[in-house]
Amino acid sequence: MLPQRSNVLFCRSLSITIAFGAVVMLLLFSACSGRHKDMGAAITERDSLPVMDTKGVMTLISDSGVTRYRINTEEWLVFDRKTPPYWAFEKGVYLEKFDSVFNVDASIKSDTAYYYEKQKLWKLMSNVHIQNLKGEKFDTDLLYWDQNKHTIYSDRFIRIEQPDRIITGRGFDSNEQMTVYTIRKPEGIFYVDDDATAPADSVQTDSMPKDSIKP
Repeated sequence: MLPQRSNVLFCRSLSITIAFGAVVMLLLFSACSGRHKDMGAAITERDSLPVMDTKGVMTLISDSGVTRYRINTEEWLVFDRKTPPYWAFEKGVYLEKFDSVFNVDASIKSDTAYYYEKQKLWKLMSNVHIQNLKGEKFDTDLLYWDQNKHTIYSDRFIRIEQPDRIITGRGFDSNEQMTVYTIRKPEGIFYVDDDATAPADSVQTDSMPKDSIKP
């Protein structure tokens, strides 16, 4: 009788041990599965986060070892895992472009800007304002600066203020110095009255030819 009772106790003990082991393995599997999901979510989140977030930036940028322009911005974000990768200046940016002897030949500012490093392409948006060495001022809502082709262009409305006149139109192409440019669809020329006795808003208006206007 005693051996039979011992076998029963042994079987019960073995059953409890197997059940306990199964519970432990189930818990471990669940924990591992949870960690795996967390890691997957973290990787996805990293793809959408900037690798660099810098506040209050004033820095010089070079190309092929030569200083080309200066950036002044409240916030500079770098997204290295986006397609394509880009820099973001969503709180405004001010750029100064240098010539070969480090003189500023143009200044650009806008409310928002993006720079696509691989393409060397700037996209400037909202209240874009440019001034060249001749003192001419350019205003538009969208402007592209292609550093590979050394061109600046837009397909939006543009206003150009010269010392003696204001030119408006749609579509714009220029060199990087903003000294040689063409308006694709001119809309009007407004000559500023030099007479000091004339009202401040007095202008003369000329009709425009359909072809492009150059400075």
